[in-house]
Amino acid sequence: MARTRKIIADDILDAAERVVTRSGAAGLSIDAVAQEAGVSKSRVVYDHKCKADLLEALVDRQVSREHERIAKAVAEHADAPHPELYARIAVYGPKPNDTDRAVVLALSASMPGHEELQTRMREWTDTALDGMASGPRPKAALMAFLALNGLSCLELFGFHQWDETKRSAILDGIRTIYATFPEDQ
Repeated sequence: MARTRKIIADDILDAAERVVTRSGAAGLSIDAVAQEAGVSKSRVVYDHKCKADLLEALVDRQVSREHERIAKAVAEHADAPHPELYARIAVYGPKPNDTDRAVVLALSASMPGHEELQTRMREWTDTALDGMASGPRPKAALMAFLALNGLSCLELFGFHQWDETKRSAILDGIRTIYATFPEDQ
């Protein structure tokens, strides 16, 4: 007799990420996730009542991962000129992978019709902006943070990809923005 595989919530979200990576936001459905996870549609609906709930769970998961990565990086950069900024530079330093890009594109495509998703993303942004304002040289940190997010958005949305040498130079330039931006402006 075969042993039944225990499905946990992370298995379903892993399957949703694979669906989004392979098929984009348009391909994300309860049926597609159920098939990818190897479970019944009712199992997916039990955890996520509809596609919007599934997207919200993906947002929550991504935001939680980012908070954990940034918190760890802040601790590692406690001696940096601005730990919050330098932590984000370290976290966003590596090129985004296919899953990160796919999830961001799916979330972006779903954002207009989902106020809850918009609210969660605004909260995530406000937390990041608060981090920039709470450290030394907050105006310089904000300018560097905006440059970092520009780089990140261009790559996450697939508008441009830099090779490692150019990315490294850009990240050095972002650090220079922080170091040289006149705080009295």
